[in-house]
Amino acid sequence: MAGSKRGPGAGSVIMIDDDKVMARAAGDYLEIQQYCVDYAYDGITGFHLAEINEYDAIILDGSMPGMDGLEVCRRLRRENKSSAPIIMLTGRSSLDEKVRAFEAGADDYLCKPFDLRELNGRLKALIRRARQQVSRSVLRVADLEFDTGTLTVRRAGQLLELTPVAMRILGVLMRESPRLVARQRIEHEVWGDELPDSDTLRSHLYVLRCAIDRPFGNPLLHTVASYGYRLCDLSAEGVAAVQH
Repeated sequence: MAGSKRGPGAGSVIMIDDDKVMARAAGDYLEIQQYCVDYAYDGITGFHLAEINEYDAIILDGSMPGMDGLEVCRRLRRENKSSAPIIMLTGRSSLDEKVRAFEAGADDYLCKPFDLRELNGRLKALIRRARQQVSRSVLRVADLEFDTGTLTVRRAGQLLELTPVAMRILGVLMRESPRLVARQRIEHEVWGDELPDSDTLRSHLYVLRCAIDRPFGNPLLHTVASYGYRLCDLSAEGVAAVQH
């Protein structure tokens, strides 16, 4: 079954997992929750279906024959410029594994075995945020620029590649710049009431810092111990939002 159109109800999703029993069990549950569900049991087929169809979300196993989940995720983001929310499913729970998933472009991460209710809650939160309409603006902090209409980020004129979650975190920090933003505020803005585990925000911030600061001489993303984060140029703080 292939769902090139958005389904009614909660939305359309694809389960890409070589564990057919688990995938069908999760899919049956999601269909009861009013999702339209497609299935793929290897990475190559899953990538092809996600490439030619429009889904509200992608549920992606980390380890599969043919093409593993990290490569599927990476290619969907970089080659197809897909913005569909991606939840990575894996039996590995180390921080390094999570960072690799987020660097590849995953929005969220669930370790197997997982609760189907948690999967549903995370799907709802990701789809709701992806569907939200935001007014177009250009946010600027020093030489960093974020066009929220085209979802492009540049620093010193150089186009940067950011994961969807890193981009949402950046938007929160730029709108509040140069003020401090509590980690709880960032988590609520990005994930709503379905808060991730304690390592998830830190992992996404690491990915964001690597993209916007590491190649450049002047860091803009600053950690404030025991409070949160701020995005600013310490030599000339400020942010401008130019409405279009």
